[in-house]
Amino acid sequence: MRTRTLAITSVAACTALLGVGGTAVAAGSSPAPSPSAKHHTGDGAKSLCKRAPKIDKRLTKALHRLQGNAEVRGSVARLEKRVASAKAAGHNEIETFLSHKLAHRKSMIPTLQQRQKDLAKVAAWCRTQRSTTSS
Repeated sequence: MRTRTLAITSVAACTALLGVGGTAVAAGSSPAPSPSAKHHTGDGAKSLCKRAPKIDKRLTKALHRLQGNAEVRGSVARLEKRVASAKAAGHNEIETFLSHKLAHRKSMIPTLQQRQKDLAKVAAWCRTQRSTTSS
């Protein structure tokens, strides 16, 4: 029992001393750079260039779905058909809900088209960077 108390007291004393000493040392010094740290710009250009083809495929797929006919799940045309059906049935609450959903879905089309244009510019930039680094 006495050895256990002595051990606990010793650990507590060491922790207190190291805590105070560690704080004093840390306050007076600057952090050392890690030897494996690389110089990054922080904008994620390398990973974006790598992911650009997959992102473009995803954008194309989403636009194709949104602009599909009434048979395509997730299309604007299909949702318009559902709004018209709810209105014809006199389901005002359902019509309101679906109308708001339709407005959001329609607003997604120009946003996705703009992202596709921006991504094309990014892909062109990535190609120029690849050619300048390999020269």
